[in-house]
Amino acid sequence: MASVDDLIRQDLAARPDGILEAVAEERDVPMQAVLDCLGPESAQRVPGTRFEEIWQDLTGWGEITFVVHTRDGVFECRGCVPPGTLGRGYFNIHGDSPIGGHLRLDRCRFVYFIDRPFFGKRSCSVQFVNEDGGVMFKVFVGRNEDRSLKEDQLVRFEALRERHR
Repeated sequence: MASVDDLIRQDLAARPDGILEAVAEERDVPMQAVLDCLGPESAQRVPGTRFEEIWQDLTGWGEITFVVHTRDGVFECRGCVPPGTLGRGYFNIHGDSPIGGHLRLDRCRFVYFIDRPFFGKRSCSVQFVNEDGGVMFKVFVGRNEDRSLKEDQLVRFEALRERHR
């Protein structure tokens, strides 16, 4: 009998550019289980203790797409990643951006650098995973008018991923 990981890998092979959350829901596993089944060319995991260093780098990328994907919807916001500070048990995000709020930094277990096709186009994101294996939010490399990845952000994504190998 195939293990859950084997079944997830079969799903990913059958739909290499599909929605990862659909695989997690179909297999009744947290997103981390799906991310961990992506090959090393597609996913790199680092400890959540690197959150602040990674967040700081993201503040210099310019306009990105910030995504929160739950079973109930996909929420997207375009804007610059604002700076944040620790206070009262939260990482407080503030600045002149539509992206803002308060994160329980202590719940960030891992950060994943994801580089894979999505509906036929290369997609690169930084995904923050909580201690339950769920994705807290994702920061995607932005796209140009022609839907190609913004080259300057792609260079920054690749450099940040390499620094955390």
